[in-house]
Amino acid sequence: MNDEELLRYSRQILLPRIGVEGQQMLADAHVLIVGAGGLGSPLAMYLAAAGIGRLSIADHDQVELSNLQRQILHSTADIGRAKTASAADRLAAINPHCRVTPIERAADAAMLESELRDVDLVCDASDNFETRFAINAACKARAIPLVSGAAIRWEGQISIFTGKADAPCYQCLYPADGHEDGNCTSNGVIAPLVGIIGAMQALEAIKLIRAVGTSLEGRLLLFDAMTSQWRELRFSQDPECPICHPSATRSTS
Repeated sequence: MNDEELLRYSRQILLPRIGVEGQQMLADAHVLIVGAGGLGSPLAMYLAAAGIGRLSIADHDQVELSNLQRQILHSTADIGRAKTASAADRLAAINPHCRVTPIERAADAAMLESELRDVDLVCDASDNFETRFAINAACKARAIPLVSGAAIRWEGQISIFTGKADAPCYQCLYPADGHEDGNCTSNGVIAPLVGIIGAMQALEAIKLIRAVGTSLEGRLLLFDAMTSQWRELRFSQDPECPICHPSATRSTS
């Protein structure tokens, strides 16, 4: 790192669990963020500002007026632009040392197969279960850590899935069969909530890359914005999960 970078990250380098070595680990990391919306905005901005060396951002949508209430990566002037292009410009303004790769396509199996080849960590900031399940399956298959966040109405949640063979995955927590979908388009969301969860995702991503702190593996944090209270639920691997145990057959009644 040069003198400008040492000064830029000085408040972070001062931390005993970061230091110059940890800051270099962040600079060497490649993180894929799926979703450049409400969660992806604060998530990407904090990771770029913190010194993540490379960010790939996947989103196939364009900026709309209704996005601006919570998607702080984008401005009124960006309406009609691809969210990934708007995000790349904003992140370059925050930190020119962060290399941003826009991926203007949906996160389906083919896209994930291509983009996960040299990724160290994935952050799921999507807003639908189909995408979340696809990301989970791809990360589990490659043992890539996944930081998962969600926010709707006045409730948010965050957890981590390490991809280890004996660790639970997202589908252990939320079985794919019969789950009712929902997103902020049809249910609404209070703006600062996505900031809270997105910032938490950035924090957990940094901890994972630096290998410090207590992991959220096997723990789901739930935030109720109406009461400003956090709850924690613990969960383990589902022996009938088709992602963790492909040969297993989920029992039906």
